[in-house]
Amino acid sequence: MLLKDQVAVIYGAGGAIGGAVTQAFADAGAHVFPAGRRPSAVAGLKSEEVDALDERAVDDHLQTVIDRAGRLDISFNAVGFHDAPVLGVPLADLDAAKFTLPLTNYANSYFLTARLAARRMIPQRSGVIMTVTALHSRIGLPLIGGYGPAMAAKESLTRSLSAELAPQGIRVVGLRPQALPDSPTIRNAYEPRAAATGMTWDQWQQLLASRTHPRRLMTLDELASSAVFLASPGASGFTGTTVNLTMGSLDD
Repeated sequence: MLLKDQVAVIYGAGGAIGGAVTQAFADAGAHVFPAGRRPSAVAGLKSEEVDALDERAVDDHLQTVIDRAGRLDISFNAVGFHDAPVLGVPLADLDAAKFTLPLTNYANSYFLTARLAARRMIPQRSGVIMTVTALHSRIGLPLIGGYGPAMAAKESLTRSLSAELAPQGIRVVGLRPQALPDSPTIRNAYEPRAAATGMTWDQWQQLLASRTHPRRLMTLDELASSAVFLASPGASGFTGTTVNLTMGSLDD
């Protein structure tokens, strides 16, 4: 079991990605503490209600984890936000406040959870801090408002965190999938842009899949399995990077 006896906190555990990672980590032997803005049950575990934009709430929850488990080995931020109001609007017509909303939410959430996890990991000189982004961080795409810049900010933060924390035994790694057909992610991206693109739902899926080498999109299980490996000791060479899981849509 790749994560046997590891203590992991999953933020956004009530979402599709967070739930899949919670299940996979538990199956791999980790002691998982799921957290989210809304309570949910995954892998037989009841998640704690934690707002990842509330520093006090995150800090109190982490202290509870330390009190119960004695340590923190993995912090995984899979927090998502309601992006529909900022998608489907040309940048020339987008309100500045709506443009900066994803930047503020995604970057601050990742920063807070990572910083507070690092404070627990530094004394033990070990740990893994992880998050999820999207190929929007590296490719110019229309009608996505500030979502692409927000993903780029998270990837930049991954590199900066690693530069400071790696000498203290802490790895920082991101995962970058493209859509996920068995999650709400792909439809949430499609619906606000449907009218502007003129594409049907089937055409949208086919377009995204056609850009990959195997002509299909990654599944939640594949993403979660990759997360298990990257969190494990076998991935000790990975830090300061965001792993490309776009199945060839994005060439590194």
